[in-house]
Amino acid sequence: MSSVLTANSPIGAAPLKSRQPGKRAASWGGLASLGKYREIIIAVALFLLFDLGVLVLNFYTSFKIDQDTVAINLSGRQRYVSQRVARTLLELDAMRTAGLAYKPETLAELRNGTKIFQMSHVAFREGGTIPGGDGKPVYLEPVVSERGRALEDKVEALWRPYYELLQPLMRNDDFAPGQLAAALTYSQANNIKLLGVANDFVTETQQIGASRASVLRMVQTGGIILALLNFAFILFKFLRRLTTSDAAIEAANEENREILTSVREGLFLLTPEHQLGSQLSSSAHDLFGKTLAPGQDFFELLSPLVSEKALKDAQDYVELLFSPHVKEKLIQGINPLAEVELTVKNRLGQNTARYLSFYFNRVQDGGTVRHLLVTVQDITQKVELKAKLSDERQRSQKELSMMLKAFETDPAMMRMFVERAEVSLLEVNDLLRSTSSATSETQVLKAVDGAYRRIHAIKGDASSMGLEILASLAHQFESELQKLKDSGAATGEALLALPLPLEDLLSKVAAFKKLSQNRSASPALPSPESVLQGLNASLAKLAGDVAVDCGKRVNATVRMGSALDMPADKMDLVREVAVQLVRNAVVHGVEAPLTRLACNKAAEGQVEVNLGRDEGGQWLLSVRDDGAGLDPVHVRRRLLELKWYTAEQLESFSDKQIASQIFKPGFSTAQAASQHAGRGVGLDLVQSNVQRLGARLLLSSNPGQHTEFKIYFAA
Repeated sequence: MSSVLTANSPIGAAPLKSRQPGKRAASWGGLASLGKYREIIIAVALFLLFDLGVLVLNFYTSFKIDQDTVAINLSGRQRYVSQRVARTLLELDAMRTAGLAYKPETLAELRNGTKIFQMSHVAFREGGTIPGGDGKPVYLEPVVSERGRALEDKVEALWRPYYELLQPLMRNDDFAPGQLAAALTYSQANNIKLLGVANDFVTETQQIGASRASVLRMVQTGGIILALLNFAFILFKFLRRLTTSDAAIEAANEENREILTSVREGLFLLTPEHQLGSQLSSSAHDLFGKTLAPGQDFFELLSPLVSEKALKDAQDYVELLFSPHVKEKLIQGINPLAEVELTVKNRLGQNTARYLSFYFNRVQDGGTVRHLLVTVQDITQKVELKAKLSDERQRSQKELSMMLKAFETDPAMMRMFVERAEVSLLEVNDLLRSTSSATSETQVLKAVDGAYRRIHAIKGDASSMGLEILASLAHQFESELQKLKDSGAATGEALLALPLPLEDLLSKVAAFKKLSQNRSASPALPSPESVLQGLNASLAKLAGDVAVDCGKRVNATVRMGSALDMPADKMDLVREVAVQLVRNAVVHGVEAPLTRLACNKAAEGQVEVNLGRDEGGQWLLSVRDDGAGLDPVHVRRRLLELKWYTAEQLESFSDKQIASQIFKPGFSTAQAASQHAGRGVGLDLVQSNVQRLGARLLLSSNPGQHTEFKIYFAA
C-alpha cells in the first residue's frame, strides 16, 4: 500500500510545481504582451495619476480655503460684535443716567452679541458648529497656528472677565446699576485692547487663507508642469516609437521588395475569393508570360493555359485548402497543378512549352484560413531531364534489344550489313571532309545531299534488319543535315558539328562488327541461299514494321531470287532501291484500313517486290502496291506549297513532268517528317542509284488502283 502512495505522489505533485511558474509566466507574459506600447501606457497612467492627484489636492485645498474664508468672516464678525457689545453698554448706561427704562432691543443686541462672541470664541479655540453670517450653521475648525493660538489666549484673557461681568446683564432685565457700571468700566478699559487683538486675529486668519491659496497655486502650477512634462515624455516616446516603427516597417518592406525581386519562384497570396494578393514576386510575371496585377482572378489567369479538366480540378483543390477542417498534408498528394504544361510567350513573342509547378500553403489565423501562399516554380529543366533520362533508359533497353536481335540475326547477313554500313559511313566522312576545300556553297550543298543519301540508305538498311536504334541514330543525323539545309548555313564551318553523330554511328556499327566476328569464328562468306532468304525476309519485315508505325496493314510479297546472279556492287544498289521503294509504297501508296474499306478494297494492302530478267535479258526490279496511286493534282498542290514553282508554271507542266518532281531532293507529300518519310530523300536516293546502275526507271500509276516502279538495267 505504501509503495502505491509513494509511486502516485510524484505524479500528483508534478502538476502543482509546474503550475506556479506557469502562473508567473502567464503574468510576465501579460506584461510582455504590452510589447512596444508598454512605456507609453505607463506614461499615460502616470499622466492620469498626476492629474488625479492634483485634482484631489486642489479639492482639498479649496475646501480648506473655504473654511479659512469662513474663519476670516467670523473673526471679522468677532471684531464687529465686540464693538457692538461695547456700544450697547454705553447706550444702557446713558439710559440709566437719564432715568429711562432700558430698551429691550438694546438689551437683546447686547445679549445676542455676547452670545455670538462667546460661541465664536469657543469654536476658534476648540472647534464646533456655530451660526454663520447668514444664520445657517457652519463648522469652524480650531485655530492651530502658533500665532493664532497665542492671539486666542489673549482674547481669552481679555474676554473671560468681560464675559463674567456681562452675565448679570444676560440673565434678566433687573440687573443692578452697579453690575452695568462694572461691565462698562471693564469694557472702556479693555475694549481697545480687545479690538486690537481681534484685528490681529482677523489678520492672522487672512494670512492663513492667503497661505493656503498660495499652496493651492503652487500645487496647481506643479501639477500642470508635471503634466506637461509627462505629456512631453509621452509625445517624445510616441514619436520615437512611431519613427522606429516606421523605420522597421520601411526596412521590412525593403526586404520584402528585395526578396520578391530576387527570388526565382513566383510568390503571391491567394484570397478566399481566388484573387491575387497585393504583393507579387517579379518572377511570377515571367513564369506566366504576362504582366500580372493584384486582384486578378487566379483561375481566369489559368484558364487559357490549362485544360478545362485541370482547371476544374484546381478549383476543387483550392476549395479544399480553404476548408479548415480538411488536413492540409492529406491533400498535398492530389495537387492537380503539381506539374502543368503551359504554352506561353517568350521574350521574343514566340510560343514555348513550359512546365510549371504550383504549391499551395495555408496562411491561417487561429482556425481560419485567411490566404493561400502560392509558390510557382519553373520545372521545365527538371521535366526535360526526367524525359531525357526516360529516353536514355528506353534507348538503353532498345540497344539491349537490338543487340539481342543482332545476336539472333544470321551472322552472314549481319556481316554484310556491317560492311555496307562501314563503306557508306566512310563515304559520308569523305563527303563531309571534302567540304573543307569547297569553294562555293553549291559544292557544300552537293556534298551534304550525297551524305544525306548515304545516311538515308543506312537508315533503310538498318530498318530492314530490325536495328531500330541504328535507324534512329541515322534519322537524327538526317535531322542535323536537314537543319543545315533549312538554315542555309551549309558551310564548311557549320559542318564541323556533324562528326559527333557520325562518330556515334561508326561506334555502333563497330560494335555490331565485333559481335558478328565473335559469333562466327570463320570468316567464310555467307551462302547465296541465306543471303536470298535474308534479303526477302528483311524487305518483308521492313514493309510490315513501317505499316505498323503508320497504322496500316500490309502483306508484302518479295521475290529477289535472281539477285544471286548479280554482282555484289550492283546488288547493294538494287537492295537500297528496293528498300526505299518498299517504304515509299507503304507510306505513300497503301491506304489506311478504313480508307481501303471505304473504297471497296481489302483492309490489308498488297506490296509486291520482284527482281528478275525480262525477255530481253535485262535486269528488272519492280515494286508495286495496290494503294491510292500517284495523284498529279496532289503533287501540283504540294509543289505550290513548297513555292518551287508558280501556279502558271505548274499549269504548263504535263502529268508526266509533274510525276518526275517526286524524285527531286527535298520533295515529299508528307506534311511532317517522320522516321519513314517527309524529307524527300528516299526517291532521290532511288534516282541516284538508278543513275549509278545506268538503269531506266518507269513509273506507272492508276489513281485509286496502283503504283508501280520498274527499273531496267543491263546485266
